[in-house]
Amino acid sequence: MGIFSGFKDLLGQINRIDGAVYTQGRDFADVYARNIALEEEIAVRTKELEQANQTILTLNSVWDMMNSSQPLSSLLDKIVSILHDDMGYVYTAILKLNRDENGNEYFSIMSSSEDKLVGSIFSLINENLQTYKIPYIENSIIEKALQEGQISSTPDMKGVLNMFFPMLNEEQLKEYVSQMITKSVIIVPLKREKLNYGCVVISSQRELTSDTEVNFLSLFANQIELAITVAGLFEEVKKQAITDPLTGIYNRRYFEDNIVKEAERALRLKQPFSVISMDLDFLKKINDTYGHQYGDLAIKTIANIMKKEARSIDIPARIGGEEFNLLLPGVDSNGAYIAAERIRKSIESQVLDTIGGITASIGVATFLEHSDRIDELIELADQAMYKAKINGRNQVQVSQGHNTNLNWQKLAIDAFTDILAKKRIPVDENFAKELIQKLNSSKISEQNTKDVLYSIVDMISKTYNQSYKEGTTKSKLLLAVMIAKKMQLSKEDIDKLQLAILLYDIGNVMIPEEIYNKKEPLNDHEYEIIKQHPVIAAREILKPISNIQDIIPIIEAHHENWDGNGYPSRKSGIEIPIMSQIVLLVDAFYAMTQDRPYRKAYTLEQAVNIIKADAGKKWNKELIDDFIFVLKNELI
Repeated sequence: MGIFSGFKDLLGQINRIDGAVYTQGRDFADVYARNIALEEEIAVRTKELEQANQTILTLNSVWDMMNSSQPLSSLLDKIVSILHDDMGYVYTAILKLNRDENGNEYFSIMSSSEDKLVGSIFSLINENLQTYKIPYIENSIIEKALQEGQISSTPDMKGVLNMFFPMLNEEQLKEYVSQMITKSVIIVPLKREKLNYGCVVISSQRELTSDTEVNFLSLFANQIELAITVAGLFEEVKKQAITDPLTGIYNRRYFEDNIVKEAERALRLKQPFSVISMDLDFLKKINDTYGHQYGDLAIKTIANIMKKEARSIDIPARIGGEEFNLLLPGVDSNGAYIAAERIRKSIESQVLDTIGGITASIGVATFLEHSDRIDELIELADQAMYKAKINGRNQVQVSQGHNTNLNWQKLAIDAFTDILAKKRIPVDENFAKELIQKLNSSKISEQNTKDVLYSIVDMISKTYNQSYKEGTTKSKLLLAVMIAKKMQLSKEDIDKLQLAILLYDIGNVMIPEEIYNKKEPLNDHEYEIIKQHPVIAAREILKPISNIQDIIPIIEAHHENWDGNGYPSRKSGIEIPIMSQIVLLVDAFYAMTQDRPYRKAYTLEQAVNIIKADAGKKWNKELIDDFIFVLKNELI
């Protein structure tokens, strides 16, 4: 009994020990299980924190891009890159909703991440990603997302492929689906100014989309929409700054900026480029006969033809009024002639409402072939165009170039700078500084030199003639050049004439204002003072300027009459430089057709009749014949 009793006690002790061990082990297991659960929760929270941090960084990145005023295409490319590279999605694309000419809706791919599978599909269907049109399908997941304005997702890969590429057959669909690692496709709708813009298409390796992911994509979509709005507005403003509002083609400023770049490239590569100068024939007649709306129609028609005929790298531009230029990179004079003739024929073939047919006169000049200076190249193209007009219009003329060393624009800039800086004329000091600043700025951009010179002369003329109209100087010079070309003067003489037109009247600044603007008839003394302005201009103001000495005889004689009754030297006939006669004629014509202090402007017909009556007296008869021809055929 003692043995059994002792054994029983021992068993009891063992059981008590086992119970304690079991209880303690269970406690340890509970602690261990809680630790495991805590570690898992920490891992989840850490991952959520990392995702939140990535979300913040991603949204900040988009915000920074918006503030950089990048083009819309660059912004969309970077957004796609963020979703693909940083967020780990398999494939991302941004689609834009469009309408074709028949009003049918479709999606175009604005930006897309690289994907071998997508690339192989485009190769198979022989389509280009940039031009491919994705059909807009009713009741599709995309339509649902756009209509509801909510993010949608689907695991139906075959259905998505069929929606994007309806030309794929059943076997092809199954084959591509089998190659996919994508488990679901997410559609994120995008709006711009409350209208459907398109959507973001995202391929994900996760079959289910979490609430956290949806929240992130919603925030991301808001940033994308803002980026699209800002970048779109920037693009619109930029487009407005470089395009002509009437025609939609590039404006003069854009043309001038790009011809400088093209000249730099041409000089570096020793490769020519050409400029086509084009002018709509008889625009004034169209405006006067049918109204300005039909003149605008003719102008827009030429612009549309230029856009249609131009290559993607060409730059068609409206320079002003009915004047157009076309920049042809890498094209020599032969190629430019072919292009110009093609445009001319296309214009000629148009039949417009009410107007009927229209035509254009076209000139061609080539860089490195006709000139290696931009300003001279444009001038040569203009001269070729005017030659086309004088020879009968509706034709193409190629410049013959010239080798003269006279740069009349540079001489004019230097002359006006000298006159103003050395106070050769009595004008306000601040006014003189303003004009000198304009002259200096024109040296930086040769393309606007003419406009600056016209403006300078207009402003100086206004100081003594309050009725002088802005733009008159340009009109005078244009008329003078057309007359000179009709008379077949040399390029050197035409350059001298243009310089003389700018400078001939500067002596008027020295005439007392009360005499120049007197409304009553001048007495003999006052008339003698007026008659001195050619001498003042030639001898007192211009003679000290050494590089324009060839111009002084033209200006000094610009009030001499053909019959010898002019002033100051009473020269007659062929003693008078023909350029002086042209200056006198142009000056008289514009004086007659503008208001003067002592009379109202004559009509065009009255002015022409007065000029015709003085043929053989005040002017050479041949000059008057050419003047009337130019006036009727070019300006009326």
